Amino acid sequence: MEIMELAAELGKKIKEDDRIKALNAAQEAYENDKALQAEIQEYNTQSEALSTEYKKETPDKEFIKIIETRIHELYTSIMGNENMIKFTKAQDDVNAFMNEVNNEITYQITGERPCTHDCSTCHGCH
Repeated sequence: MEIMELAAELGKKIKEDDRIKALNAAQEAYENDKALQAEIQEYNTQSEALSTEYKKETPDKEFIKIIETRIHELYTSIMGNENMIKFTKAQDDVNAFMNEVNNEITYQITGERPCTHDCSTCHGCH
């Protein structure tokens, strides 16, 4: 098999992994959560307003305080949303999985395990 054929097969196998399926389900729930999406949109709008105010020659400190308070409220609500939590966790799980896959490929090419920053795995820092 050619390398690109093998890569395509690997991609298909990865797509079947439960972590990928969980990410897809979490992403769908995240995208379909209208309240969450409204808060994210408002957060972005408030952030832009804050940035604009900071750039003014004489920013309105009281206005900045109001916006910062609202941004903090929105951030807390967004990050506490169940769909956001599940989506973030699923993304983290897939990223860790893909790092494992990439590390294995690197090992097969170089014969050396990539540094995990856990010196017990390779004794590289001794």
